[in-house]
Amino acid sequence: MSASIIERLLVRIAGGGRSRRVAAVSGLFATVVSRAREPGFYSAFGVPDTLDGRFEMVALHLFLVMRRLKGQGAGAAKLSQSLYEAMVDDFEKSLMEMGAGDSGVPRRVKTMARGMAGRIRAYDEALSEPGDGRLEVALDNNLYGTVDPAPAGALGAMAGYVRASAAALDAQPLEALLRGEARFAPVPVPA
Repeated sequence: MSASIIERLLVRIAGGGRSRRVAAVSGLFATVVSRAREPGFYSAFGVPDTLDGRFEMVALHLFLVMRRLKGQGAGAAKLSQSLYEAMVDDFEKSLMEMGAGDSGVPRRVKTMARGMAGRIRAYDEALSEPGDGRLEVALDNNLYGTVDPAPAGALGAMAGYVRASAAALDAQPLEALLRGEARFAPVPVPA
């Protein structure tokens, strides 16, 4: 208990930098999870409403925020790392709540984290290209990996949403993200 009191005093003396980052991570992660749970992604665009589908939607939105923070200085890098760690902690808690045995949780979390690294690379490379072909392939492999085939029109709509959300995040001042605020593009409406 005394360590937490000392930690709080040090945070106050240091100007609250750590507590601001904790608040920013909490705000950003809550926004990511809230957006990932939007019913339209599952009902209108056929993202599987399963553990895998929800993981994929969190991973996609987390990637978009981390992409915006990339290359924006030490504070943004620390925030991005803390956000990634919050996701891993959340996965671990979720697995424990679902009754996964203690011995199996670290292996599953490691697999999820490794999978997240692959998704980040695939989405980042796809967004760097002008067309949506590669982005649609990445979305098909990840969001719709357990669905064959992806619902008609879903890949194009989701690719458009991802690009619009990346642009919306890019347009936001870095200071807003450092305070824990993020705005994604509106959830697409099916044609």
